[in-house]
Amino acid sequence: MRGARRILANLKPIRVPDSPARAFRDLWPGDAARGARLLRGEFEVLGTVRPLRPAEADGAQDWAAGSPTWRAAAHGFGWLRDLRALGTDAARLRGRALTADWLALRDDALSEAPEVAGARISAWLGHWDFLAATAEDGLRRQLMQRMAQDARNVVASLPAEAAHRGALVALKGGMAAAVALEEETWFARCVRFLPQELERQFHPDGGHVERSPAQLLAAVQDLIEIRNLLHGAGVDAPTLLPVVLDRAAPALRLMRHADGGLALFNGTREEPPAMLDLVLTQSQSRGRAPAALPDTGFHRLAASRTLVLVDCGAPPAGRREAAPGGLPRGADRFSHAGTLSFEMSVGRDRLIVNCGAAPAAEGEWRDALRATAAHSTLVLADTNSSELRPEGLGRRVDSVEADRQESNGAQWLEAAHDGWVKQFGLRHRRRLYLSESGDDLRGEDVLEPEREVQVPGFAVRFHLHPTVVASLQQDEAGVLLRLPSGVGWRLRAKGARVAIEESIHLAAEPRRSQQVALHAEAGATSVQWAISRVSLPAPASGEPAE
Repeated sequence: MRGARRILANLKPIRVPDSPARAFRDLWPGDAARGARLLRGEFEVLGTVRPLRPAEADGAQDWAAGSPTWRAAAHGFGWLRDLRALGTDAARLRGRALTADWLALRDDALSEAPEVAGARISAWLGHWDFLAATAEDGLRRQLMQRMAQDARNVVASLPAEAAHRGALVALKGGMAAAVALEEETWFARCVRFLPQELERQFHPDGGHVERSPAQLLAAVQDLIEIRNLLHGAGVDAPTLLPVVLDRAAPALRLMRHADGGLALFNGTREEPPAMLDLVLTQSQSRGRAPAALPDTGFHRLAASRTLVLVDCGAPPAGRREAAPGGLPRGADRFSHAGTLSFEMSVGRDRLIVNCGAAPAAEGEWRDALRATAAHSTLVLADTNSSELRPEGLGRRVDSVEADRQESNGAQWLEAAHDGWVKQFGLRHRRRLYLSESGDDLRGEDVLEPEREVQVPGFAVRFHLHPTVVASLQQDEAGVLLRLPSGVGWRLRAKGARVAIEESIHLAAEPRRSQQVALHAEAGATSVQWAISRVSLPAPASGEPAE
């Protein structure tokens, strides 16, 4: 850590009280189903399940196994929220047993990373009544001593080296510990670094630097908790904090479909709509969803009941080196190679989607969902538009240009990226048009040569939500799509062979799904397509109206 040892040497000894100086309350509801899995010795993180058991259940090795993302969640103790949601004595005792196990057996350098330690501090303090208030004196003393040790390291590490949301988590944890331990110097240090961290974490349009709807949601939660910490301590928040919240909450609204859930870009999975509603209410921001986030690079086309969300931004900056324990440091840690992909919903029914994500899975499965082919966009020669690496991205899209026009309710969006220019000499340009009625979405995908090249074959993929039923038309130039509501749409194409292929949807539990693929032969440079609403015959008697 930069200068950490020097700063630690100048910090006075810590006086560790028997309990936190102030009562804390975690603001967010847990998941009782995940809590029940913990009682069975299974810990689920973003769709990845691994064993996590106390030592007496032969689980001593569990803390150091799994991917860095999974281990960071285990060491971060956010799972206390899920045990609390169960509200049983068995859940409380399991929480204490796992905590005692961790205190005795920690052997993972990742657990001491500032963002992991910061998350753990916040979790311990936010669940103190549940976890420790009636625990044995020995466990409480161990918790307070370890929290003081962690907090000292976290505060000394500020400003955190991580370029992603983890730096905000570290700052929040340090601030909470400073209040709990009545360390005014620590608190002042955290408050001093808060404005520059807000500027680093959030774009002027309110979007988060990681370009992930899931990370934007979590970052807004961080801001709410920090605001409450400052208020509880009787300290005026920096003027930038409410400004950022007022921008970030509408940006989060842009990322929502009409069913209340988030679009599946860059590591995002399904979030309960009720959680998003709660976070937006707690933000106290009433701003509506904007049409675009020009700095972050997302556009929202909406007409009548049709909504189209498009990724029109370049991936964020990355860093090659990882923190101890394998945690990535760059803002591209969850980035997908999905530039110019889009999602489409009609009312509360999702129609076109991306495949989802498994950020806590081991490399091969995680990267399969990060690949360009797992997104609703063009894939050139089966090559990702950005190179996937364990810590983020390697070769990547450097620039994305986007232009938007509107007239009489109709909307046009044209965007292009350079992800394949160096390798293939081709620029991908996508043009979208949404009619004023919302009943007609038209698109054109074009490969523009930047030099004399041979154009390889490519495919334009449209991943369908698992609830959509697809059937190939007799002329094989189009596909009929039936939504759960019974509403019908037709996808037709010109310049490519139309096929229905298998896909997978991993927004929560894995589900089989389908995709419409438009295959263009080598030498072709453009494909035109349209998704239009049509009248479908009613299902035959006894046939479910999917």
